[in-house]
Amino acid sequence: MSAQPLVLRLRLAGVASRLSLLLILGVAGGFLSGCASIASSAASGVADNLSTAILDQEDPELVREATPAYLILLDSFAKDSDSPSVLGAAAELYAAYGIVFVADPARAMILTRKSRDYGRRALCAADADACELTGLEFADYEAVINSLGPRTVDALFSYSIASLAFIRAHSSDFIALADLPKVEVALNRVLTLGAGDREADAYKYLGILNSLRPPALGGQPERGREYFEKAISLSGGRDLSAKVELAQTYARLVYDRELHDRLLVEVVSADPQAPGLTLFNNIAQAQAAELLASADDYF
Repeated sequence: MSAQPLVLRLRLAGVASRLSLLLILGVAGGFLSGCASIASSAASGVADNLSTAILDQEDPELVREATPAYLILLDSFAKDSDSPSVLGAAAELYAAYGIVFVADPARAMILTRKSRDYGRRALCAADADACELTGLEFADYEAVINSLGPRTVDALFSYSIASLAFIRAHSSDFIALADLPKVEVALNRVLTLGAGDREADAYKYLGILNSLRPPALGGQPERGREYFEKAISLSGGRDLSAKVELAQTYARLVYDRELHDRLLVEVVSADPQAPGLTLFNNIAQAQAAELLASADDYF
């Protein structure tokens, strides 16, 4: 891996910026559904309402300030838990907080390592056959992942999120980056099993993973574009982050300035208010404005 051309190494190191927005997108719902699974029916209703409040929040800073309390709460639930939903919720929230809201690289490494540990525990709790994935050769890893059944899909998604977060925080470590193909296998299995409400998010992640490298270096950006367009279609165009990622990851890779600017202008001019998407659409619009401002320097 260390012998790769400099351009590839720089592009892979850019995993951080390209995954940061997406890694938080499915967390609020996953975290709160995990809490609901261990709560009473009344508390479940509160969790549902809290999830809606977070996703419809216009101020990302408010969410950032509130998150640490939930991390500690989840730690208390997950300490001795063998519940895939609780462990998966902890994995996803630590992933999101570690890469989106923590600026200190050393802290991000610690938090995402904890996320990865929770993700591994979640998948192991869902299926004992997945308890020894660490260190497996790719073919053996792929065989285990592809043997997992429908009851593991939520834990497998959480495991994928946690793995991506860890790679993002350790993007200067090429041993960590070498695990990207394994994450792609896990996400493809999630889609095969049925991702439900997270289908669009899974396609976005796959779009990024397939667009990290140009074709000459083994990438498949056209496949990545197909994944992004699928994600946009599934959200009815309401999820602005999919367009931002298509512009940043695919359009910049293939130097398609026209597509890049068109997508970002659409995002900036769109109404960010959408049930379940308002918070992340506001984040996407800020990112789109930054990308447009830097476009002349890039292209």
